[in-house]
Amino acid sequence: MAVEPEGSAVSRPDVAQAMQSHGSPTSSWCLRAAERPVIGRLAPSPTGRLHIGNAYAALAAWLSARSRGGRVILRIEDIDGPRTVPGADGLIMDDYRWLGLDWDGDPVWQSRRLPLYERAMDDLASRGLIYPCFCSRADLRAASAPHDEDGFLIYPGTCRRLSDAERRSRIKRGDRHSWRLAMPVHACVEVRDRIYGLHGYDLARDCGDVVLRRSDGLFAYQLAVTVDDAAQGVTDIVRGRDLLRSSAIQVWLRHVLFPQAPEPSFAHVPILTDARGTRLAKRDKAIDLGQLREGGVRPENVVGYCAWLLGLLDGPRPMKPADLVGMYDDALVRRDVHDRVADMSVLFRM
Repeated sequence: MAVEPEGSAVSRPDVAQAMQSHGSPTSSWCLRAAERPVIGRLAPSPTGRLHIGNAYAALAAWLSARSRGGRVILRIEDIDGPRTVPGADGLIMDDYRWLGLDWDGDPVWQSRRLPLYERAMDDLASRGLIYPCFCSRADLRAASAPHDEDGFLIYPGTCRRLSDAERRSRIKRGDRHSWRLAMPVHACVEVRDRIYGLHGYDLARDCGDVVLRRSDGLFAYQLAVTVDDAAQGVTDIVRGRDLLRSSAIQVWLRHVLFPQAPEPSFAHVPILTDARGTRLAKRDKAIDLGQLREGGVRPENVVGYCAWLLGLLDGPRPMKPADLVGMYDDALVRRDVHDRVADMSVLFRM
Protein backbone atom coordinates (compact mmCIF):
# COMPACT_ATOMS: atom_id res chain seq x y z
CA MET A 1 0.00 0.00 0.00
CA ALA A 2 1.49 3.33 -1.05
CA VAL A 3 2.26 5.85 1.65
CA GLU A 4 1.80 9.52 0.93
CA PRO A 5 4.61 11.77 2.18
CA GLU A 6 2.10 13.71 4.28
CA GLY A 7 -0.14 10.73 4.88
CA SER A 8 -2.01 9.45 7.87
CA ALA A 9 -1.06 6.61 10.13
CA VAL A 10 -0.90 3.39 8.15
CA SER A 11 -1.15 -0.29 8.93
CA ARG A 12 1.32 -2.57 7.24
CA PRO A 13 0.70 -5.97 5.62
CA ASP A 14 1.06 -7.81 8.95
CA VAL A 15 -1.97 -5.94 10.24
CA ALA A 16 -3.89 -6.45 7.01
CA GLN A 17 -3.31 -10.18 7.30
CA ALA A 18 -4.45 -10.18 10.91
CA MET A 19 -7.52 -8.15 10.03
CA GLN A 20 -8.45 -10.57 7.28
CA SER A 21 -8.29 -13.37 9.83
CA HIS A 22 -11.10 -11.57 11.67
CA GLY A 23 -13.15 -11.34 8.49
CA SER A 24 -12.79 -7.56 8.08
CA PRO A 25 -12.26 -5.96 4.66
CA THR A 26 -9.07 -3.96 4.26
CA SER A 27 -9.37 -2.48 0.80
CA SER A 28 -10.28 1.13 1.62
CA TRP A 29 -8.13 1.99 4.58
CA CYS A 30 -6.58 5.18 3.28
CA LEU A 31 -7.70 8.16 1.30
CA ARG A 32 -5.41 10.84 0.03
CA ALA A 33 -5.58 13.81 2.35
CA ALA A 34 -6.40 16.04 -0.64
CA GLU A 35 -9.50 13.99 -1.43
CA ARG A 36 -11.30 14.57 1.87
CA PRO A 37 -12.21 17.58 3.96
CA VAL A 38 -10.06 18.34 6.99
CA ILE A 39 -11.87 17.88 10.28
CA GLY A 40 -9.90 18.54 13.43
CA ARG A 41 -11.05 18.40 17.02
CA LEU A 42 -10.68 19.95 20.41
CA ALA A 43 -11.21 17.15 22.92
CA PRO A 44 -10.74 18.39 26.50
CA SER A 45 -11.42 16.33 29.61
CA PRO A 46 -13.45 18.36 32.16
CA THR A 47 -11.39 17.23 35.12
CA GLY A 48 -10.49 20.83 35.85
CA ARG A 49 -9.83 24.11 34.11
CA LEU A 50 -7.43 24.40 31.18
CA HIS A 51 -3.77 25.02 32.01
CA ILE A 52 -1.11 26.39 29.69
CA GLY A 53 -0.24 22.91 28.39
CA ASN A 54 -3.87 22.34 27.39
CA ALA A 55 -3.99 25.73 25.68
CA TYR A 56 -0.75 24.94 23.81
CA ALA A 57 -2.07 21.62 22.50
CA ALA A 58 -5.47 23.13 21.64
CA LEU A 59 -3.82 25.92 19.66
CA ALA A 60 -1.80 23.37 17.70
CA ALA A 61 -4.92 21.33 16.89
CA TRP A 62 -6.92 24.41 15.93
CA LEU A 63 -4.19 25.86 13.70
CA SER A 64 -3.53 22.51 12.01
CA ALA A 65 -7.13 22.29 10.84
CA ARG A 66 -7.79 25.98 10.16
CA SER A 67 -4.56 26.43 8.18
CA ARG A 68 -5.91 23.94 5.64
CA GLY A 69 -9.40 25.38 5.53
CA GLY A 70 -10.76 22.68 7.78
CA ARG A 71 -13.48 22.43 10.37
CA VAL A 72 -12.91 22.07 14.11
CA ILE A 73 -15.34 20.15 16.29
CA LEU A 74 -15.56 20.28 20.08
CA ARG A 75 -15.93 17.06 22.04
CA ILE A 76 -16.10 17.09 25.82
CA GLU A 77 -14.45 13.86 26.94
CA ASP A 78 -16.34 13.40 30.21
CA ILE A 79 -16.40 9.61 30.04
CA ASP A 80 -14.64 9.32 33.42
CA GLY A 81 -17.52 10.43 35.64
CA PRO A 82 -15.71 10.19 39.02
CA ARG A 83 -12.95 12.55 37.83
CA THR A 84 -15.26 15.01 36.08
CA VAL A 85 -15.52 18.37 37.85
CA PRO A 86 -19.02 19.88 37.73
CA GLY A 87 -19.04 23.03 35.64
CA ALA A 88 -15.55 22.48 34.23
CA ASP A 89 -16.92 21.98 30.72
CA GLY A 90 -18.45 25.46 30.76
CA LEU A 91 -15.22 27.00 32.04
CA ILE A 92 -13.22 25.20 29.35
CA MET A 93 -15.49 26.50 26.60
CA ASP A 94 -15.25 29.99 28.07
CA ASP A 95 -11.45 29.74 28.06
CA TYR A 96 -11.45 28.61 24.41
CA ARG A 97 -13.59 31.62 23.48
CA TRP A 98 -11.31 33.90 25.52
CA LEU A 99 -8.29 32.59 23.61
CA GLY A 100 -10.04 33.00 20.26
CA LEU A 101 -10.33 29.29 19.50
CA ASP A 102 -13.74 28.72 17.94
CA TRP A 103 -15.39 25.50 16.79
CA ASP A 104 -17.99 24.41 14.26
CA GLY A 105 -21.39 23.06 15.24
CA ASP A 106 -22.61 22.15 18.69
CA PRO A 107 -20.33 20.58 21.30
CA VAL A 108 -20.64 16.84 21.91
CA TRP A 109 -20.40 15.18 25.32
CA GLN A 110 -19.11 11.62 25.50
CA SER A 111 -21.36 10.90 28.48
CA ARG A 112 -24.32 11.24 26.11
CA ARG A 113 -22.94 8.73 23.61
CA LEU A 114 -22.82 5.60 25.76
CA PRO A 115 -24.99 3.49 23.39
CA LEU A 116 -22.33 3.92 20.69
CA TYR A 117 -19.65 2.49 22.95
CA GLU A 118 -21.96 -0.31 24.08
CA ARG A 119 -22.56 -1.34 20.48
CA ALA A 120 -18.84 -1.34 19.79
CA MET A 121 -18.25 -3.63 22.76
CA ASP A 122 -21.01 -5.96 21.60
CA ASP A 123 -19.41 -6.10 18.16
CA LEU A 124 -16.01 -6.99 19.60
CA ALA A 125 -17.53 -9.57 21.95
CA SER A 126 -19.41 -11.26 19.11
CA ARG A 127 -16.09 -11.83 17.33
CA GLY A 128 -14.23 -13.02 20.42
CA LEU A 129 -11.90 -10.01 20.44
CA ILE A 130 -12.32 -9.06 24.10
CA TYR A 131 -11.98 -11.02 27.32
CA PRO A 132 -12.63 -10.41 31.03
CA CYS A 133 -9.67 -9.47 33.22
CA PHE A 134 -9.87 -10.15 36.96
CA CYS A 135 -6.51 -8.61 37.89
CA SER A 136 -6.54 -6.05 40.68
CA ARG A 137 -4.55 -2.83 40.57
CA ALA A 138 -2.00 -4.42 42.87
CA ASP A 139 -1.72 -7.38 40.50
CA LEU A 140 -1.14 -5.04 37.58
CA ARG A 141 1.49 -2.99 39.37
CA ALA A 142 3.36 -6.14 40.34
CA ALA A 143 3.22 -7.74 36.88
CA SER A 144 3.56 -4.74 34.55
CA ALA A 145 6.55 -2.51 34.02
CA PRO A 146 5.98 1.03 32.72
CA HIS A 147 7.63 1.96 29.46
CA ASP A 148 10.43 4.43 30.04
CA GLU A 149 9.31 7.04 27.50
CA ASP A 150 5.62 7.46 28.30
CA GLY A 151 4.91 5.39 31.42
CA PHE A 152 2.64 3.09 29.42
CA LEU A 153 1.91 -0.18 31.24
CA ILE A 154 2.08 -3.32 29.11
CA TYR A 155 -0.36 -5.92 30.41
CA PRO A 156 1.32 -9.35 30.55
CA GLY A 157 -1.81 -11.23 29.43
CA THR A 158 -2.46 -13.07 32.70
CA CYS A 159 -6.22 -13.43 32.27
CA ARG A 160 -6.01 -14.06 28.55
CA ARG A 161 -4.69 -17.49 29.43
CA LEU A 162 -7.74 -18.42 31.51
CA SER A 163 -10.09 -21.06 30.11
CA ASP A 164 -13.60 -20.12 29.00
CA ALA A 165 -14.98 -22.26 31.80
CA GLU A 166 -12.97 -20.42 34.46
CA ARG A 167 -13.99 -17.05 33.03
CA ARG A 168 -17.68 -17.99 33.12
CA SER A 169 -17.36 -19.34 36.65
CA ARG A 170 -15.68 -16.21 37.98
CA ILE A 171 -18.17 -13.89 36.27
CA LYS A 172 -21.06 -15.97 37.62
CA ARG A 173 -19.84 -15.67 41.19
CA GLY A 174 -19.53 -11.89 40.79
CA ASP A 175 -15.79 -11.40 40.60
CA ARG A 176 -14.95 -7.82 39.69
CA HIS A 177 -13.52 -7.58 36.17
CA SER A 178 -12.64 -5.25 33.34
CA TRP A 179 -12.74 -6.10 29.61
CA ARG A 180 -9.57 -6.11 27.53
CA LEU A 181 -8.93 -6.09 23.81
CA ALA A 182 -7.12 -9.25 22.72
CA MET A 183 -4.31 -7.94 20.54
CA PRO A 184 -3.26 -10.15 17.63
CA VAL A 185 0.13 -11.82 17.89
CA HIS A 186 2.81 -10.87 15.34
CA ALA A 187 0.81 -7.92 13.99
CA CYS A 188 2.48 -4.55 13.58
CA VAL A 189 1.13 -1.05 13.09
CA GLU A 190 3.16 1.84 11.75
CA VAL A 191 2.15 5.34 12.76
CA ARG A 192 3.36 7.95 10.30
CA ASP A 193 3.38 11.04 12.46
CA ARG A 194 3.78 14.45 10.86
CA ILE A 195 6.09 15.64 13.65
CA TYR A 196 7.90 12.57 14.97
CA GLY A 197 8.04 10.57 11.75
CA LEU A 198 7.50 6.84 11.34
CA HIS A 199 7.01 4.70 14.46
CA GLY A 200 6.38 0.96 14.34
CA TYR A 201 4.58 -0.94 17.07
CA ASP A 202 4.21 -4.65 17.59
CA LEU A 203 0.69 -4.61 19.02
CA ALA A 204 1.10 -7.49 21.45
CA ARG A 205 4.60 -6.58 22.62
CA ASP A 206 4.52 -2.77 22.58
CA CYS A 207 0.88 -2.09 23.47
CA GLY A 208 -0.50 -5.21 25.09
CA ASP A 209 -4.15 -6.06 25.73
CA VAL A 210 -5.57 -2.66 26.69
CA VAL A 211 -8.68 -2.13 28.81
CA LEU A 212 -11.77 -1.07 26.86
CA ARG A 213 -14.22 -1.21 29.75
CA ARG A 214 -13.14 -0.70 33.31
CA SER A 215 -14.12 -2.84 36.27
CA ASP A 216 -16.43 -0.06 37.47
CA GLY A 217 -18.36 -0.32 34.22
CA LEU A 218 -17.04 2.88 32.66
CA PHE A 219 -15.84 2.80 29.07
CA ALA A 220 -12.13 3.45 28.68
CA TYR A 221 -10.47 6.26 26.76
CA GLN A 222 -9.10 4.06 23.97
CA LEU A 223 -12.56 2.76 23.02
CA ALA A 224 -14.48 6.02 23.35
CA VAL A 225 -12.00 8.16 21.43
CA THR A 226 -11.71 5.62 18.61
CA VAL A 227 -15.47 5.31 18.21
CA ASP A 228 -15.98 9.07 18.33
CA ASP A 229 -13.20 9.98 15.92
CA ALA A 230 -14.58 7.54 13.36
CA ALA A 231 -18.23 8.48 13.93
CA GLN A 232 -17.50 12.21 13.73
CA GLY A 233 -15.33 11.90 10.63
CA VAL A 234 -12.22 13.31 12.30
CA THR A 235 -9.34 13.37 9.83
CA ASP A 236 -6.79 15.47 11.74
CA ILE A 237 -5.64 14.41 15.21
CA VAL A 238 -3.19 16.75 16.92
CA ARG A 239 -2.18 16.17 20.55
CA GLY A 240 0.79 15.69 22.89
CA ARG A 241 3.55 13.24 22.03
CA ASP A 242 2.78 11.24 25.20
CA LEU A 243 -0.18 9.77 23.26
CA LEU A 244 1.89 8.57 20.30
CA ARG A 245 1.72 4.93 21.39
CA SER A 246 -2.04 5.23 21.85
CA SER A 247 -2.30 6.07 18.16
CA ALA A 248 -1.21 2.55 17.26
CA ILE A 249 -3.92 1.11 19.51
CA GLN A 250 -6.53 3.40 18.01
CA VAL A 251 -5.46 2.66 14.43
CA TRP A 252 -5.90 -1.06 15.08
CA LEU A 253 -9.18 -0.69 16.93
CA ARG A 254 -10.54 1.69 14.30
CA HIS A 255 -9.91 -0.83 11.55
CA VAL A 256 -11.42 -3.66 13.52
CA LEU A 257 -14.59 -1.70 14.24
CA PHE A 258 -14.75 0.55 11.16
CA PRO A 259 -12.73 -1.15 8.39
CA GLN A 260 -14.03 1.21 5.70
CA ALA A 261 -13.25 4.42 7.62
CA PRO A 262 -10.27 6.38 6.25
CA GLU A 263 -7.32 6.77 8.54
CA PRO A 264 -6.77 10.14 10.18
CA SER A 265 -3.57 12.13 9.94
CA PHE A 266 -1.61 12.32 13.19
CA ALA A 267 0.59 15.12 14.49
CA HIS A 268 1.94 14.71 18.02
CA VAL A 269 3.58 17.80 19.45
CA PRO A 270 6.23 18.07 22.17
CA ILE A 271 4.70 18.41 25.62
CA LEU A 272 5.11 21.19 28.15
CA THR A 273 6.84 20.41 31.44
CA ASP A 274 7.69 22.22 34.63
CA ALA A 275 11.26 23.04 35.61
CA ARG A 276 11.72 19.48 36.93
CA GLY A 277 10.77 17.95 33.58
CA THR A 278 7.35 16.76 34.80
CA ARG A 279 4.48 17.07 32.34
CA LEU A 280 2.00 19.78 33.29
CA ALA A 281 -1.18 18.19 34.60
CA LYS A 282 -4.41 19.30 36.26
CA ARG A 283 -3.98 16.73 39.01
CA ASP A 284 -0.67 18.40 39.96
CA LYS A 285 -2.40 21.78 40.30
CA ALA A 286 -0.70 23.34 37.28
CA ILE A 287 -1.55 27.05 37.02
CA ASP A 288 -4.79 27.27 35.06
CA LEU A 289 -6.15 29.90 32.70
CA GLY A 290 -8.59 31.12 35.32
CA GLN A 291 -5.68 32.08 37.55
CA LEU A 292 -3.87 33.74 34.66
CA ARG A 293 -6.97 35.70 33.70
CA GLU A 294 -7.45 36.85 37.27
CA GLY A 295 -3.81 37.95 37.29
CA GLY A 296 -4.40 40.23 34.32
CA VAL A 297 -2.77 38.12 31.61
CA ARG A 298 -4.20 38.92 28.18
CA PRO A 299 -5.35 36.11 25.86
CA GLU A 300 -2.97 37.36 23.15
CA ASN A 301 -0.07 36.77 25.54
CA VAL A 302 -1.10 33.16 26.10
CA VAL A 303 -1.60 32.53 22.38
CA GLY A 304 1.67 34.18 21.38
CA TYR A 305 3.62 32.34 24.07
CA CYS A 306 2.15 29.01 22.99
CA ALA A 307 2.87 29.79 19.33
CA TRP A 308 6.49 30.49 20.25
CA LEU A 309 6.71 27.21 22.18
CA LEU A 310 5.36 25.43 19.08
CA GLY A 311 8.15 26.96 17.02
CA LEU A 312 5.94 29.26 14.96
CA LEU A 313 7.52 32.50 16.22
CA ASP A 314 11.11 33.55 16.85
CA GLY A 315 10.12 34.89 20.26
CA PRO A 316 7.09 35.22 22.53
CA ARG A 317 4.89 38.15 21.52
CA PRO A 318 1.14 38.87 21.71
CA MET A 319 -0.79 37.19 18.89
CA LYS A 320 -4.33 36.17 18.02
CA PRO A 321 -5.06 32.67 16.68
CA ALA A 322 -6.50 34.08 13.46
CA ASP A 323 -3.21 35.88 12.77
CA LEU A 324 -1.29 32.60 13.06
CA VAL A 325 -3.38 30.57 10.61
CA GLY A 326 -1.25 31.52 7.61
CA MET A 327 1.96 30.89 9.56
CA TYR A 328 1.28 27.35 10.77
CA ASP A 329 3.52 24.66 9.27
CA ASP A 330 4.32 21.21 10.67
CA ALA A 331 7.90 21.75 9.53
CA LEU A 332 8.32 24.57 12.04
CA VAL A 333 7.24 22.30 14.90
CA ARG A 334 9.51 19.52 13.60
CA ARG A 335 12.62 21.68 13.93
CA ASP A 336 12.80 20.89 17.64
CA VAL A 337 10.95 17.84 18.95
CA HIS A 338 12.23 18.11 22.51
CA ASP A 339 9.72 18.82 25.26
CA ARG A 340 9.39 22.45 26.28
CA VAL A 341 9.76 23.91 29.78
CA ALA A 342 6.91 26.30 30.57
CA ASP A 343 7.81 29.55 32.33
CA MET A 344 4.65 31.29 33.46
CA SER A 345 6.52 34.50 34.31
CA VAL A 346 6.98 35.18 30.59
CA LEU A 347 3.23 35.73 30.25
CA PHE A 348 3.38 38.68 32.64
CA ARG A 349 6.34 40.32 30.89
CA MET A 350 5.00 40.35 27.34
